[in-house]
Amino acid sequence: MTATPRPLVAGNWKMNGLRAQRAEFEVMVKDAPGLSGVLDLLVCPPATLLADFAVAARGSRIAIGAQDCHAKASGAYTGDISAEMIADCGATFVIVGHSERRTLHQENDATVNAKTRAAWRAGLTAVVCIGETQQQREAGATLEVVGAQLKGSIPTGATAERLVVAYEPVWAIGTGLTPTTEDVEEVHASIRLFLRETLADEGEAIRILYGGSVKPANAGELLGVANVNGALVGGASLKADDFFAIARAYS
Repeated sequence: MTATPRPLVAGNWKMNGLRAQRAEFEVMVKDAPGLSGVLDLLVCPPATLLADFAVAARGSRIAIGAQDCHAKASGAYTGDISAEMIADCGATFVIVGHSERRTLHQENDATVNAKTRAAWRAGLTAVVCIGETQQQREAGATLEVVGAQLKGSIPTGATAERLVVAYEPVWAIGTGLTPTTEDVEEVHASIRLFLRETLADEGEAIRILYGGSVKPANAGELLGVANVNGALVGGASLKADDFFAIARAYS
């Protein structure tokens, strides 16, 4: 029997954080040993802080990830960062397909698939984000949308070492709104079924995170839902106290 996936609590800082925020991150590094040993921690700062945070986190419980990557290893792509550059900074994860990238930068499933393959090429673990809009949910199309995104965004050859899936209902990101636990359970069960049918036993080991207005007040309820193996946290990950209060749901 495949063991239950080890929980992962990940923080996506988005376009927040100047060099002064290293002090807050150092508090996280210092206090992380006080958290339960049953979970993993990940912080994804902006690209300007990536190398600095990787140095600060060296030897600690906190892994470092980037928020996006280009599909190519190098080339004339002004302003972009390759997966190889991210790995060279000392990071080990990269978020791809976040709804803000899909919406604001018109990224589709094929783009996310290519970026996931780039992450694997560089030895990174890809955190592939999926989720429906409010309009899609109201139309009763949530499972159809999520299933299509999974099929289109995840390349063949996925393993638990190389892939994390993050379900983030678009309408819940940064709004303070959250789906019911029944809604979350239904979607996560459908994701697990897809992974199981596609990858057999390996699909049982891949971590499925929930994201979308996760905060200390609701973390215990959300992280206790079946097939929720952690959280992708936005604004609440910017402060050590809030981020670790969420992580303590696993204490």
